[in-house]
Amino acid sequence: MAEKTLAADDLRQFIGTEHWYRHGAVPEILYTDGAKYLADRGQAYWLLDEIALAQRSQPAAAGEAFQLWTLAVNPDRTATLSFGDGNGRTVFSKAIKFTDFPLPEIALYVVDNVIMLPSEY
Repeated sequence: MAEKTLAADDLRQFIGTEHWYRHGAVPEILYTDGAKYLADRGQAYWLLDEIALAQRSQPAAAGEAFQLWTLAVNPDRTATLSFGDGNGRTVFSKAIKFTDFPLPEIALYVVDNVIMLPSEY
């Protein structure tokens, strides 16, 4: 298994994207180079899956053209995954019983069915 080598500073290098990747289970969802780097280095394709699948299972997600997704990891390795409308309103929140995600917090945007890092917006 690959070692997790993700640092927050690494993610700041992504501005825009050169490639678009199609999500395997939700083909109408794309993700950017930065989101792929996050998933590869942080072994967090599960996070992209959670976000992509919510576009189908959560009516509130499907209706939002702009979504701010946040994963907040607690010291005991539990976490909360939530998304809001970008104006301070939380639309959906989910408890994660365990994660080995290497950062204490990460934010991702979903804009017009594309998952991206905030710096790629």
